[in-house]
Parts: sequence; structure tokens; C-alpha cells
Amino acid sequence: MPFNTALSGIRAANTDLKVTGNNIANASTTGFKNSRAEFGDVYASSLLGSGSNTPGSGVNLQKIRQQFSQGNLNFTENQLDLAINGAGMFILDNAGDKLYGRDGTFGLDKDGYIVNNTGSNLQGFIADDEGNVGGILEDLRVDVENQAPKATTELDISFNLDAREEIPSVPFDPLDPEPASYNNATSATVYDSLGNSHTMAQYFVKTGDNTWDIYAEIDGVNVEAGGGPAAQMVFLADGSLSPAGDTGINITDFTPTGGAANLGEDDGTNFVLAVDYANSTQYGSGFSVEALTQDGYTTGRLAGIDIDEQGLIFARFTNGEAQTIGQVALASFNNLEALKPVGSTLWAQTADSGELIVGAPGSASFGDIQAGALEESNVDLSEQLVNLIIAQRNFQANSKTIETANQTTQTIINLR
Repeated sequence: MPFNTALSGIRAANTDLKVTGNNIANASTTGFKNSRAEFGDVYASSLLGSGSNTPGSGVNLQKIRQQFSQGNLNFTENQLDLAINGAGMFILDNAGDKLYGRDGTFGLDKDGYIVNNTGSNLQGFIADDEGNVGGILEDLRVDVENQAPKATTELDISFNLDAREEIPSVPFDPLDPEPASYNNATSATVYDSLGNSHTMAQYFVKTGDNTWDIYAEIDGVNVEAGGGPAAQMVFLADGSLSPAGDTGINITDFTPTGGAANLGEDDGTNFVLAVDYANSTQYGSGFSVEALTQDGYTTGRLAGIDIDEQGLIFARFTNGEAQTIGQVALASFNNLEALKPVGSTLWAQTADSGELIVGAPGSASFGDIQAGALEESNVDLSEQLVNLIIAQRNFQANSKTIETANQTTQTIINLR
């Protein structure tokens, strides 16, 4: 009967209207992927068969196929807004249920976990204290508590001493260094185990051709109990540091001002602050400090978060330190179209989607992470409005088929 055929057409057009309407409704939804309805014709089968003369029995819905094409990137001012430029999906944990999506609208909850708008946790690879990223999926968390201080254990300094300098005429007095008693001086900030800063001053005194004494003081107190030089340096004829002299010093069990904290690292017996002078030189040019680094820092509060293209998350602190928190993980499936949409621009794995493939951004076929950006919906409104017109026309045409079939039936009934 043409009634059933037309009804199947009306149902198909109605489904097409629903799919198109859903696309239009989500044209501004972050990370949304548009869908299209796919239909197939229906033929009645018979054991007797009727060859090519079988009339069609209408249409049915075969699949609502989602289009996972890339959406445009919209740049924001929120560093925790993330977009994937390429393939891959974010992995989220919703009370133990793994979900996947392209919506990168993230923030921190009260415990420092990175979550989306529905409270699902963003997952990735956690870094250890040394900044090495592992390979086990876990909820990513930024420690919002203060960063504990770290005592300075190593001070690396390289400098050039002017070979043209004369030996000072005034003896160096550690208790009251006079400018005439030394050739050059420099200072550096070091930290104790409580995060207190201390000034370490070093005085360079020429004692002969290619030989120098270095006196070191911390907060005005000589590091040598007897007040003598901390190091005696010898240079070769080419200006390089000779191993015959001191190439560094170890400041052992020095009690900083206040006496409530330690400087250096505990070697099991003493607290040792190692000072390294490697790569220092003595050339016929002015005194200069070429490099200076130390590994201590004071207490720090979280100042911001940076995420690079590989998804590595760095926490910046007010003490100038940065710490690797972890790395955002991305997911992929052999058959993305078989994923099940569960709402909130998220999908769940199905038997037809294939096994979960996890990787790091920028590796294999996974795309890069763009921080401070969101991926817009891939809906083309112009295309969807045209589809809306087509679906409406099909609905009206199938309604006309029912009207015509009804008139024909009434004509047959009215025959005498």
C-alpha cells in the first residue's frame, strides 16, 4: 500500500529534520561534531520472486553518521582551555567511566584536579619529582599548595680574572675587607632549608703570577673557621684553570644567621654546600662573571600554568621555579564513527569502535595541543539550512502521497 511507503518517507524526513535541527542547535557548542542521516530503500521479498518488477516498499534509516572533521580554533585568554590541532580525543574519567571528547574547556576543582564543566577528570601521564613523565593514565592534578623551599646544595660559578691586575698592597682582613685589599668581588644569593635567603660574597686576591686566593663569606661571616682563604686557584699559561689548584670548595656545616636551618646537602655526616669554579679563566681582560647558577629556592606559591604543544603541563611559582606536573594524554579508535554519544560533547567506547589507543600529543598520528584555545563546532550553518529545506520538502511530498492515495481509495470505495 502506498500509505505505508509514504509513512516511511515521512518518518525518514522527520528523522532528517531532527538530525539537522540538532546540528543547528549545536552550531556554537564547543567541540561538537555534526551528524547526517543516511537512508536506504526497502523492497518486499517473496519466495516466488518478481524480478525487476518489484515496487519499492519505502525507506528506512540505516545510520546517523557523525563527522569528526576538524573545527576552527577560537583563541581565549584561559591557559586551561585546550584544543587539539589534528587527530585525537581528550580522555576523561567520570567516576570510573572512561569518556572521550574534543571539548577542551577545563579548569581546576577545589583539590587541584583538572576537570571539565561536568566535573569529569582530565587524564594523562603524571611526572615524578624529577620531571620525568610516566606512561600510566591517571587524573591530572596541579598541587595548589605552597611549594616547599629547597636549600642550596650546589653553586656553579665561572668568571674571568684580569691577568693584568697587580698584587694588592694591603693585606686582606676577613673581618673588615677593604677595597684596597682585594682585586675583585662578587656575590650570590643562596637559600637555607627554611627558604631564608643569604648573601654569599667572594673576594678575589691576586697573590702572584697566575695565582689567586678566594675568600668566601656568608652574611659577613667567613666560611673558614681560621679566617683564611676558601680556595687557592692556579692558572696555566693559556689562561685556563689548572688542576694543580682548587677548582671549587666545599662549605661544610656552616651555620647561617639565626642557626635554625641548614645550608647544603646532608651527606650522612655533614651538610655540604659545593661551589664549583670550573671553566673559570685568567685572561688579559676585565673581571667578569660568565655564568652563575644555584639550585636552591625559597617558598613559592602557584603563579600560573603553562601547557606546550606536546601537552606537557608546567606549574610556575612565585619563587621563579617551574615544575613539570604531567602530560595530557590523547585517545584514538580504529572506528571513531562507532563511538556512542553520551551528551555534553562526550563519547563512550563501543564494541564496534575498536580498542582504545592512547598516546602523547604530537606522537604517531596524534595532533598537537593548543593551549588558550577551544575547538569550535564543525557545523556549517549554510549547509544545514539547505538540508532543512530539503527535509521539509521531502516531508511535504510524502504527505502529498498519502493525500493522493486517500483520494484514490475513496474513489474506488465510491464505485457503484
